[in-house]
Amino acid sequence: MKLYWSPRTRSLRVLWMLEEAGAAYERELVDIATGAQQTPAFRALNPMGKVPVLTQGSSVTIADSTAICAWLADRLPEAGLAPSLNHTDRGRYLQWLMFASATLEPAVVEKAGGWTGNPTAYGWGDYDRVMATLDAGLAEGPWLLGASFSAADVVLGSALRWMLQFGLVEATATRSAFVARCEERPALQRAIAIDAGPEEAPAPTAGPKLPQD
Repeated sequence: MKLYWSPRTRSLRVLWMLEEAGAAYERELVDIATGAQQTPAFRALNPMGKVPVLTQGSSVTIADSTAICAWLADRLPEAGLAPSLNHTDRGRYLQWLMFASATLEPAVVEKAGGWTGNPTAYGWGDYDRVMATLDAGLAEGPWLLGASFSAADVVLGSALRWMLQFGLVEATATRSAFVARCEERPALQRAIAIDAGPEEAPAPTAGPKLPQD
């Protein structure tokens, strides 16, 4: 597998996921400061011109950090980062897996933009409803599925960590404690070290290779 990435982007989310899964992968830095993400070669991988992108040989190309995390969790079941298809937690897992991008981020944009919430028209409802839902989910802890850490915690944890760092959401005890638990995980610590910049990045983790399609 190859991860096309850039520091201080949503690439951190995928780095964390790869490290949690113990996957063997290589990295290719995309220098977004020079517009490398807009070159024809990169736009052939992701027409949106965004990082991250994950490839596996010539048969698999995935853009969107949440989609990549979902694919990795299902493709590497031995890592235990997603309930199986018929598991009773599967539906709740999918709900939380999509929550950050589909619900939390739009709600934060609503707040930052000074919009008036519209629970009827907006798919996310409004900011207050989203945060109340988030807090209720985190309160059951320690993870979104209770005792089991999953890719949903990677996706939501990375989003909430960033939002708290920049003051985009209020730092309650419950939210801060969840992020602190995430930051205690060795896989996230390795991902943060990589994200500090290519000159400081350790070698990718050795681990099981994904089979070719």
